[in-house]
Amino acid sequence: MVSFGGLARKIFGSANDRRVRSFQPNVAAINSIEEKTKALSDEQLAAQTVEFRKMLADGKTLDDILVPAFAVVREASRRVLGLRPFDVQLVGGMILHSNAIAEMKTGEGKTLVATLPVYLNALSGKGVHVVTVNDYLARRDAANMGRIYNFLGLTTGVIVHGLSDEERAAAYKCDVTYATNNELGFDYLRDNMKYEKGQMVQRGHNFAIVDEVDSILVDEARTPLIISGPLDDRSDLYNTIDAFIPLLSEEDYEIDEKQRSANFSEVGTEKLEGLLKAADLLKGSALYDIENVAIVHHVNNALKAHKLFQRDKDYIVRNDEIVIIDEFTGRMMPGRRYSEGQHQALEAKEKVQIQPENQTLAQITFQNYFRMYDKLAGMTGTAQTEAEEFANIYGLDVVEVPTNLPIQRLDEDDEVYRTFEEKYKAIIAEIADAQKRGQPVLVGTTSIEKSELLAELMRKQGFKDFQVLNARYHEQEAYIVAQAGVPGAVTIATNMAGRGTDIQLGGNLDMRIERELGEVEPGPERDAKISAITAEIQKLKEQAITAGGLYVIATERHESRRIDNQLRGRSGRQGDPGRSKFYLSLQDDLMRIFGSDRMDGMLQKLGLKEGEAIVHPWINKALERAQKKVEARNFDIRKNLLKYDDVLNDQRKVIFEQRLELMEASNISETVSDMRREVIEDLVEKHIPERAYAEQWDAAGLREQVAALLNLDLPIEDWVKEEGIAEDDIRERLTEAANAAFTEKAERFGPDIMHYVERSIVMQTLDHLWREHIVNLDHLRSVIGFRGYAQRDPLQEYKSEAFELFQTLLNSLRQAVTAQMMRVELVQQAPAEPELPVMHAQHLDPDTGENDFGPVYQASEVTVSPENRDPNNPSTWGKVGRNESCPCGSGKKFKHCHGAFAEA
Repeated sequence: MVSFGGLARKIFGSANDRRVRSFQPNVAAINSIEEKTKALSDEQLAAQTVEFRKMLADGKTLDDILVPAFAVVREASRRVLGLRPFDVQLVGGMILHSNAIAEMKTGEGKTLVATLPVYLNALSGKGVHVVTVNDYLARRDAANMGRIYNFLGLTTGVIVHGLSDEERAAAYKCDVTYATNNELGFDYLRDNMKYEKGQMVQRGHNFAIVDEVDSILVDEARTPLIISGPLDDRSDLYNTIDAFIPLLSEEDYEIDEKQRSANFSEVGTEKLEGLLKAADLLKGSALYDIENVAIVHHVNNALKAHKLFQRDKDYIVRNDEIVIIDEFTGRMMPGRRYSEGQHQALEAKEKVQIQPENQTLAQITFQNYFRMYDKLAGMTGTAQTEAEEFANIYGLDVVEVPTNLPIQRLDEDDEVYRTFEEKYKAIIAEIADAQKRGQPVLVGTTSIEKSELLAELMRKQGFKDFQVLNARYHEQEAYIVAQAGVPGAVTIATNMAGRGTDIQLGGNLDMRIERELGEVEPGPERDAKISAITAEIQKLKEQAITAGGLYVIATERHESRRIDNQLRGRSGRQGDPGRSKFYLSLQDDLMRIFGSDRMDGMLQKLGLKEGEAIVHPWINKALERAQKKVEARNFDIRKNLLKYDDVLNDQRKVIFEQRLELMEASNISETVSDMRREVIEDLVEKHIPERAYAEQWDAAGLREQVAALLNLDLPIEDWVKEEGIAEDDIRERLTEAANAAFTEKAERFGPDIMHYVERSIVMQTLDHLWREHIVNLDHLRSVIGFRGYAQRDPLQEYKSEAFELFQTLLNSLRQAVTAQMMRVELVQQAPAEPELPVMHAQHLDPDTGENDFGPVYQASEVTVSPENRDPNNPSTWGKVGRNESCPCGSGKKFKHCHGAFAEA
């Protein structure tokens, strides 16, 4: 029975079909001027860029010139790359130009599609960013597609790990800049820590096209991008707080080992407040007052260190340091440290040397970074399942682009086995069968460990000729993946391995030429070899097609349908034949979570024998429903995290805008003067309450505070005794005295030096307080969930307390700047330029927990060729990749040798 919705779609087409059809008039218009564009010489074609820019300057919009601009790019691509974009690729380009996500199947040429809207939008001169998932793809796409832009008179830059600020600034000034999401976010955060506008490398956020948009804006967006730096030594604070815990009794705290949580009881809180007061660590009267949020965090860490973490089970003490033990493997993990002060609390407990804690200097989520762009678009093979998230968070529609040729791939129903062993046995038998037929096989796994497990089982079965990829070695993996379509090839890959590279049946001609003929000079010999490779690839392609095309075998279902669709989509590119099948077991994570116990019992009753599988479309549907539930839950988690981050983001915008204004202003004397006036008003209001009698005024307290904040010794007690004096008179005298002292200082310094001093003090104080504020918000967020037990909404509580903390930051800024300005004195030496602190960049891979940046990121680090490195002198090594062999000659990977020491 057909539903009403299905009937309407048959007659009118789906919303997606209608959206795609709306671009057809433009496609027809582009095709109609193709011959005219072809007739232009190379110089005339390149000159169109100047003509288009003139049209924009005369008031035309980008939409007005879309048709001729796309026609020019299509022709340039044909001449430079030998590739003429298909009509569906023109549609994809228009979707990207219209602020949307183009969902295009693997092999449909997304990289080329991007050149159309990139060129059009770069004509405005404001810069276009093309965002990729790794450095290799950024370099590759900038080099290949840059040929089109350069031919048409546009400049192309690329941002990768290890560039200097000067190189970054030059790349951002280009019309088109290719970069990874990590580098873009990192540069944005660093720019907002600079002290001169001329030192900033980015020049705004005009238009970004995000390649593999689902990976970057959904998967990677689960963890924030963080810049941290070492804190001042706070060993005394950790040791002082640690000494309190042994003084507590069992009634003072509650332990929940299952949830790994430890909390103070009411009795314990009172006892702790007494101890903290005695140590002069408590502000106000209560531990849970907003200004004590950092102390609460430290005492909670100390309690956990003593009551939850067990020596020789969770960690060991070795060589005067705490070494974590992995709870799953039981192995030691040297170099790894618990975050947010927990490791320091353990060091205090065990009386070993307390290592400096890293403080968050700046952070941002990718959601909030990419929402800064005036215009955003994305492309991927799999976005439809996350369409709601893209629409809600980024305001991006997902539009499915039809394939150039119909899909010929056969997607078979899943095979479900009872155990892991049976499943892997069946997979290995299927791989052996396909290899005999000469059919190329791509085996997809959900993790590196499972890839290695399958590889080990295959070796035991006598398999020798196969490749294992795990998304760590992007450059060499791209080549291996590109050749995974050769008849009889077997490639085992995790989800992200080799992503961004096409699997072409018979092999990839361009990659083989680059690898095999890279050293051969152009000429008849090279041409002959290229012809031979081309003929060989064509022959291999015919063999692979005869064998059934690429066979994708998946070893389990991922919790997201999108990842499964990505894997399936590797097969059947450009109308090629192909096949895909998922092999599951009741012990798989997804099956286990969704009630496989009942199914196991049922299958045994039905007499399912060992090695037999159950295959039915109903199982596929049941699994899809389970995946939808998990996707919805994960979306809710990300949405909730974003609501909290939005609070910080609003405050970050205010601070960053304020910094920019301070950098651009030639003179901030008025701002400093306003701060001083507000400090004086606050002091008077605090010590001389409204409508209070003169004898109730706290003249001694006011005098003490005036000395501390204004550096003035004034006879305030004598003023108060004067007949008929009012609070306004006191305020006026304080203002006059402070202004006079400041004016005298300004005259001694001279205007130029004074303006420099004012800006330096305001900006450095603002940065210091902002960093403390980020830490306070982190601490607040870690405990705010408990408000839910009191029937209060944690998010609303977080918003109101974060606002209070922000008010405190502004008050502290006024006081600190005023106090420093009233005390600062000239020293006879050239003023030192403020320097950025030592920085560590961190973006944790949501799946592996590894830092995408490696141990330490220094923007000044450069790559040094191996022959120029002295094994005995690490200072000559420059930037070393985490997976490179260590330059010291140990034979180990850098991350397991000197890289591990850097991380520690």
